[in-house]
Amino acid sequence: MSLIASFMNLAGPDLIVILLIILVLFGAKKLPELARGMGQAVKEFQKAKDEFSDELHKAGKSETETAKTEVKPAQSTVPRDQGQPVNDGKADQA
Repeated sequence: MSLIASFMNLAGPDLIVILLIILVLFGAKKLPELARGMGQAVKEFQKAKDEFSDELHKAGKSETETAKTEVKPAQSTVPRDQGQPVNDGKADQA
């Protein structure tokens, strides 16, 4: 109830008046049915929202995994002779 009140910026007396109007319009017998229907609708909405966010996370993970598998090491742009040993820079430090 407080979520609805804070969302619409309603104070206590305003909310009570609205609830009384709903009670008069629908009657005491229909209110539990309406509340049950609203609860089921909110539950279904939450379920759909969670499924959608799960799908987005799965799609994001699969895209990053495929991007990682497609990455190839860079090829050397400097031509090397097959007969010369590779200098790794350690000999120059001595």
